[in-house]
Amino acid sequence: MSLSRLSSKILRLPKGSIKYFSAQANVDLKDVKNEIKNSQLKTSPSFMMNIFRGKLVSTEVFPYPDVLATDEKELISSLIGPFEKFFSDVNNATRNDENASIDDAVLDQLWQLGAFGIQAPEKYGGLGLGNTQYGRLCEILGANDLGVGITLGAHQSIGFKGILLFGTQEQKEKYLQKLTTEKVYAAFALTEPSSGSDAGSIRTRAVKSDDGKYFVLNGSKIWISNGGIADVMTVFAQTEQIDSKTGEKKDKVTAFIVERSFGGVTNGPPEKKMGIKASNTAEVYFDNVKVPIENVLGEEGEGFKVAMAILNNGRFGMGATLAGTMRFCIQKAVEHANNRVQFGKKIKEYGCVQEKISQMNILQYATESMAYTISQNMDKGSKEYHLEAAISKIFASESAWYVCDEAIQILGGMGYMKEAELERVLRDLRIFRIFEGTNDILRLFVALSGIQYAGSNLKFLQNAFKNPAANFGVVSTEISRRVSTSIGLGAIDFNPYVAPELTDYAKKTANCIELFGKNVERLLVKYGKNIIHEQYILKRLANAAIDIYAMVVTLSRSSRAIELNLPTVQHEVNLTKALCLQASKRCKDNLRNTESELELLNVIGEIAKEVNNKGGVNTTHVITN
Repeated sequence: MSLSRLSSKILRLPKGSIKYFSAQANVDLKDVKNEIKNSQLKTSPSFMMNIFRGKLVSTEVFPYPDVLATDEKELISSLIGPFEKFFSDVNNATRNDENASIDDAVLDQLWQLGAFGIQAPEKYGGLGLGNTQYGRLCEILGANDLGVGITLGAHQSIGFKGILLFGTQEQKEKYLQKLTTEKVYAAFALTEPSSGSDAGSIRTRAVKSDDGKYFVLNGSKIWISNGGIADVMTVFAQTEQIDSKTGEKKDKVTAFIVERSFGGVTNGPPEKKMGIKASNTAEVYFDNVKVPIENVLGEEGEGFKVAMAILNNGRFGMGATLAGTMRFCIQKAVEHANNRVQFGKKIKEYGCVQEKISQMNILQYATESMAYTISQNMDKGSKEYHLEAAISKIFASESAWYVCDEAIQILGGMGYMKEAELERVLRDLRIFRIFEGTNDILRLFVALSGIQYAGSNLKFLQNAFKNPAANFGVVSTEISRRVSTSIGLGAIDFNPYVAPELTDYAKKTANCIELFGKNVERLLVKYGKNIIHEQYILKRLANAAIDIYAMVVTLSRSSRAIELNLPTVQHEVNLTKALCLQASKRCKDNLRNTESELELLNVIGEIAKEVNNKGGVNTTHVITN
């Protein structure tokens, strides 16, 4: 593709477009726009960002991250037993679900375990665990009771996470000890009736007092986990800000630490939900709440950044949690398959059951591999994991739903009964595709964020080709890469990173990455800034990206298993081979479909328009017409 066809206008997406679609992610949009405007090459260590340029940056995927020191492994090992014992001897997930609450005695035991301060520093009463250690405990939660998991996660993964990330020393000293040891619950209050995924459109408002000592907060929030029990909340509200350069007044979101004791904070009754019934979910109201100026979290007007950083930082835990849920479902299915006899044979001997169990394990392995790739990169200091975290959330939530549904199918009628517990798990799982960023929005976020990154690179190359003598290194490298891929040599080589027995599967992955990069460039040239309106295409691009990440993390993890000669090595290799065969085919189909399905997509658009205009099904009935 000729770089001369590129112009600056095709690299600029409409103002606010990425912000809208990344409302549940942490992206510095100003930096992205400035990179494009200044024609400078933005670089990132993120594996996923770079595949949008058709390039392999291996540092965060190869070798498979293994960052825990011996003492850190010993610490988490010492906690696993007590946590598992709590769920086997104290907690009763079925009772929690039926009562739509968790008994106080059960909660007391969780406080005693330190479960409400897993990642808080020890000096503030927490366990002081890192992200990977936290993920391991999340697995146990996911395998036993997702309702309890939401209560704990809403408290610390998002509830007081903002204080950990952005709090001043005074804020940390004032609140963290209470929130980790004194049975004071926290909540994260962002969502409103008019602002779900579009977090920037919130209407709750905070007005600064004339003396500048406090803000007066008014508004309401809906569907707040722990909303009915929290005494400390991270609340987001519009505030009037004055531009220091122009003097112009603008509304910008500010984050606040709000105590129920301030007065004016009330809540509605617990919501009646499809699943995660044990967790408290309620609407929260703020009526002339006086919030001291020292309770601003982060900088005034930077609340959107605070909210997205909190959500992005905690999102990786969902993958670990749901990997645990899938383990539980698989165990249930395998126990039944090993014992159930039909037509004279145990059902585990039938191919259709074997296929289900294999597929369930493939998805669990990939989910777990993603979760710990991200958490361990975070533990070693990575700051650019927003695409990987979003992909992990999408993949984990959809895989867990599939695995649980198939487990029910294997159990047959027994799976539909309450006694098997899978019906509760299925109900609990449904929310994970919705909250902390709906999977639909996150797919658009993945595609558009990567396209922005690719666009900055193309603009940089375009300018370099205008003056090849001054940019000889850049030009020669790019020409070499394009010539290699055009004649089928391939510019991506996984051989230094993967075990020899996985070379063929790594080649499939490399081919997908190269095809992916070409498609991104083609789409940028064809649609330019209008790519934001091509959501059918963006969805398929995101699906291809998800499959590529799944292939890479499993290749890396199983290569580690080979190197360490783990007892499960052959099984892990087989899981990886199967996933790569499936995912590479899906990936290529999705990338081809960004062009070939346009006729179908146009028809689909017309169908949706007609149904929406008519308010529902709009076909004549065969009986009455």
